[in-house]
Amino acid sequence: MMRITYLASSWLLLLSALLLRIGILEANNEKRSTNVPAVIVFGDSSVDSGNNNVIATVLKSNFSPYGRDFEGGKPTGRFCNGRVPPDFIAEAFGVKSTIPAYLDPAFNIEDFATGVCFASAGTGYDNATSDVLNVIPLWEELEFYKEYQENLRNYLGVEKANYIIGEALYLMSLGTNDFLENYYIFPFRRAHFTVTQYQDFLLGIAENFIRELYTLGARKLSITGLIPMGCLPLERATNIFGDHDCNEKYNNVALGFNKKLENIISKLNRELPQLKAISANAYDIVDDIIKRPSTY
Repeated sequence: MMRITYLASSWLLLLSALLLRIGILEANNEKRSTNVPAVIVFGDSSVDSGNNNVIATVLKSNFSPYGRDFEGGKPTGRFCNGRVPPDFIAEAFGVKSTIPAYLDPAFNIEDFATGVCFASAGTGYDNATSDVLNVIPLWEELEFYKEYQENLRNYLGVEKANYIIGEALYLMSLGTNDFLENYYIFPFRRAHFTVTQYQDFLLGIAENFIRELYTLGARKLSITGLIPMGCLPLERATNIFGDHDCNEKYNNVALGFNKKLENIISKLNRELPQLKAISANAYDIVDDIIKRPSTY
């Protein structure tokens, strides 16, 4: 739990990268209009807005100091001092200021029609990663999304619901936990995969997930790659033999993963008509913040 809490503390650094990449996505529109009626979110603690509060896991952020900068100063289940990147992104598009968690009983389909979060802190592409702390696996996030589609069509009617589904912006942010909470901690995956093979295994899941989202009607996707995970506070603290500097082995794994992810996204954009998918390069901006903090 402590390790993932440290992971979450770094994720707001993604905001600039995500906004930049989504701006590039919208620049494809000649009139630069922001035709985004809803923001729909999948992923881990970087984007979870409270789903873990409702499930049987120890991995929750429903206590102080989480939420101290959120409206009212109360923890919401976001692994952050305030809002998380999808909240800011939705606000930037004029949709809403916060994206509610799908499992939060305080919200219903009326709230979810303009944005909904299926993310679960501690999850990953690999089902074995979600098993570590008994959180929601990615496949179940997709099942929740299918249920959401049915509810949305019942609420708004088929035509209007399909418009929202097709024009919504879909955000995906996960993958770090697969390496730092699974592959490098437990021996099972390492016994079956080299790190390169494990990258490919995860990316195969990512590709299939994007293809299924496309089949279900999604067209605008932003998929966040990995940050310099070897520079996260806990990884530096435990890098005793490296003078507590960044673990460059982990960073190189992240870079390799991101390059392969970009290639897959390029391939999918060529193969799937009307798909506008981007790889949000969070690595470079976080790396720059780490190396040149005074410029920020």
